[in-house]
Amino acid sequence: MTISSVTPQTNEIAAWRYSYPELFAKPLAERWRARGIVIGLAAIFIFGLWWIDASPIRFWNGAQRLGFLIRLMLPPSTGGVLDIYLQALGETLAMAFFGTFLSSVAAFPLGFLAARNIVPNVAVHFGFRRVLDVLRGIDILIWALIFVSAVGMGPFAGVLAIALSDVAFLTKLYAEAIENVDRKPLEGTQAAGANRLQTIRLAVIPQVLPVILSNALYFFESNVRSATILGIVGAGGIGLELSQQILVNNWDQALFIIIMMLVTVAIIDFLSRRIRAKIIGKR
Repeated sequence: MTISSVTPQTNEIAAWRYSYPELFAKPLAERWRARGIVIGLAAIFIFGLWWIDASPIRFWNGAQRLGFLIRLMLPPSTGGVLDIYLQALGETLAMAFFGTFLSSVAAFPLGFLAARNIVPNVAVHFGFRRVLDVLRGIDILIWALIFVSAVGMGPFAGVLAIALSDVAFLTKLYAEAIENVDRKPLEGTQAAGANRLQTIRLAVIPQVLPVILSNALYFFESNVRSATILGIVGAGGIGLELSQQILVNNWDQALFIIIMMLVTVAIIDFLSRRIRAKIIGKR
């Protein structure tokens, strides 16, 4: 077989170009529409830089200041209060654990109420989902500030902020997992004479339980970071110690606290990934 026998001839290419012009060149209107989108996005980006006064001089001065702070951080130091930092780190871990636990327990039944295949009533489903949207729309830092004002400073305010913020996200994830279950086990259980609650217990929960546990572990890992930030606004824990050291310009101790946080998060990330792999199984 020669090359000419498999290579399209000029007349064939011309015929294809005539029959399918969009394969060879986009229409002029479509090309200008794409160019207009790119130009518009570039204009918005440039306007945003001007709006926030992101000038090269500010970048240069900020880099110099950052270099000065890095020199103050080295070498990291405990300041002779390692036990205080470890206790604060324990408070952060406890805050993340209890907040995640409360939100996971609360989201488990709420996920069934938000699932369309469990509660088919359109009005109830729509109203419940909008309530979850409102809760998700409020950032965890805002919840922390509210609860610090309501119950006072300390880890309890952080636990409440994490629990209330996460329950909306977990409920949505749990509801989506419940809506996507395989219907064959449900139909088989119902055909065997099971009622609605028995069907949920025997056919739905075994399918969604690995997803629920996996999401709970992931949120615990994420909440360790969030609990650190909540400490800065008065919720206690290692974040409070970090903010205090920054305020008094003890940058060497601040770096030591940051290193503690990074090591802790890395360990939790490793362990949670191993546990999630055990729960959901290797594919």
